[in-house]
Amino acid sequence: MIDTHAHIDFENYDNKFDLLLKEIKLAGVDKVIIPGVIPKGFNKIISLIEKYDNLYGAIGVHPSELKDVETDWEVKVENLLNHQKVIAVGEIGLDYYWDKDEEIHNLQKQVLIKQIELAKMNNLPILIHDREAHQDCFEILSEHVNGKIPVVMHCFSGSPEFAERCLKQGWYLAFGGVLTFKNAKKMKEVVKITPIDKILLETDSPYLTPVPHRGEENSPAYVKFVAEEIARIKEISFEEVNKSTTDNAFKIFKF
Repeated sequence: MIDTHAHIDFENYDNKFDLLLKEIKLAGVDKVIIPGVIPKGFNKIISLIEKYDNLYGAIGVHPSELKDVETDWEVKVENLLNHQKVIAVGEIGLDYYWDKDEEIHNLQKQVLIKQIELAKMNNLPILIHDREAHQDCFEILSEHVNGKIPVVMHCFSGSPEFAERCLKQGWYLAFGGVLTFKNAKKMKEVVKITPIDKILLETDSPYLTPVPHRGEENSPAYVKFVAEEIARIKEISFEEVNKSTTDNAFKIFKF
């Protein structure tokens, strides 16, 4: 299994990192991708991926962090994209949930487009954060990606209809712990209609912990519960989900 999105660089893991890695290995998780959020955290991601063989990084600026981001963020992102173990640009995108200000939305769009261009220049896939911004996100991705690089819709939260639009573009949908929640009916419908060769696993640790550990701190070790739920919904074996999602990750990322 591969956890394609886990923030295990966050400080709450610092005092138990070796234990975390042991749990990840015991759970059968072979690789974990740590996405960037803000430039001041990039160095820690780099230090972790250089130290541990099974960890890989993505570098990008999260849309909700733009108010406090340094003016030279673009240079910092660009400088790290040629690192051997930086295998994606992310976590990037649009988030209209936390801030309703149109000026901020416009800034998010500008920064997203710049980071898509950086990804294309470096031939890297992008990890897309899309919260309550489906239409704007779709339009920007359709226009600026234009099939040049793989797109991963991180923690997909759209409707089945929106999923079909994304799939027609050839994008991948990533699912995490929310899929295991009883009230996640819409997401379960999305999984039903999504071909297995377009699905990725993730946890978004430390957030969105799956059942049966809901309410606890999340871990990449728990990605197996997401895989089990996908198997149940699609009426296929866990082994098929594991193999297909791992194959998908290898198609997208240069491990």
